[in-house]
Amino acid sequence: MHTLLLLLAGIAFLMIVLEDVIHLNKAKSTLFLGTLAWLLLFLFPDQGVEAADIQLMLNENLLEIASLWLFLMAAMTFVAYLNHHGLIETLIYKFLPSRIGEKSLIFMVAIFSFIFSSLSDNITATLVSVALVLSLKLPPHKTLKFAVMVVFAVNSGGVSLITGDVTTLMIFLDNKVAIQDLLWLSLPSFVSVMLLASMLSFGLSGELLIDGGARTHDRVGMSIAIIFLATIISTILLNIIAGVPPVLTFLFGLSIMFLIGRFFHKQDSREDMLDYIRAIEFDTLLFFLGILLLVGMLKEIGVLDNLVTIYEVLPPIHANFVMGLLSSLVDNVPLTAALLKADPAMTEASWLSLTYAVGVGGSLLVIGSAAGIVAMSKVAEVTFISYLRYTLFLLIAYLVGYAGSLVIGDIVFG
Repeated sequence: MHTLLLLLAGIAFLMIVLEDVIHLNKAKSTLFLGTLAWLLLFLFPDQGVEAADIQLMLNENLLEIASLWLFLMAAMTFVAYLNHHGLIETLIYKFLPSRIGEKSLIFMVAIFSFIFSSLSDNITATLVSVALVLSLKLPPHKTLKFAVMVVFAVNSGGVSLITGDVTTLMIFLDNKVAIQDLLWLSLPSFVSVMLLASMLSFGLSGELLIDGGARTHDRVGMSIAIIFLATIISTILLNIIAGVPPVLTFLFGLSIMFLIGRFFHKQDSREDMLDYIRAIEFDTLLFFLGILLLVGMLKEIGVLDNLVTIYEVLPPIHANFVMGLLSSLVDNVPLTAALLKADPAMTEASWLSLTYAVGVGGSLLVIGSAAGIVAMSKVAEVTFISYLRYTLFLLIAYLVGYAGSLVIGDIVFG
């Protein structure tokens, strides 16, 4: 039975990698195989294992998944509202000058992608940033440079805030790193993004005219944007001061958004503020559900014990770096989930460097992160081969960022 369960997990991970080849959404395949694996655990239990024991295992896994799910649902609903009303685009064009050089623009795109990905999920941040790049109508080779910049900046921006990257949220929810310590990762992450922008700026010499068009926003929309930012700040402060779970603060902020929409929003193409929940990427949430069920199953049958062997062979500094490289080939969500379930013995400083490694390492290849996949699907110039042209630049930026995360770890926990 263990062999069959391992086979199911292997098939699931293979289908994730080959999603664009087989044209089957990874949410569908992982949810099917994840639930099937647990059904088999119940139907064919190991000798001496009762159904009640398996139920306890499942309940423990579902509790972890529910916290992640509800937090992401709340955060994504906020972003769905802001995106629907054009508030994000309005903000972008408000700060862009009408005339700007290409060198300056790549730095501005990098900074925007970095900051926005800290506040929203990587998929939304990439979609918005890529839409900005495409609106510039640059030559193909320059569009490719800007798209590469977006992918790295989006992945880098998400590692320091639990709202920005699922793997960061997972590591935090597992009590490996405190929320205030994660904030320090923004320093090496930002430095690495600026370094990459500097390297990519070579060869950019033109000047662009930016036409933002007529954009409007209402008071309610701006109020909800302020509530979103206040919710993020409150989530950090309340967790530090009183240990309030982030999911609780975000659900409270979401309830305020619903109430404001109910009492003050006059006209909207959607029937009700609750409809914005339907606008979020449920395929992403279902993928997380399926993959975490699979990883939970692997932990319960003892398979993940083998994953920590790399930490017995290599010191955590090197092992974490390797995990970052591996995340460019394997989706970082199942990789991080497997590491958390295996629970290698590491210090908080090492967990901090791992957070950076698995969050940014996926940028090295275009298939290594959700941001890369989105960019490849939306920008014709971005292919697996064309992206490889900038692998050396990306690796240098990743090395600098990872080294910076080690320094930060020594300072914070030293």
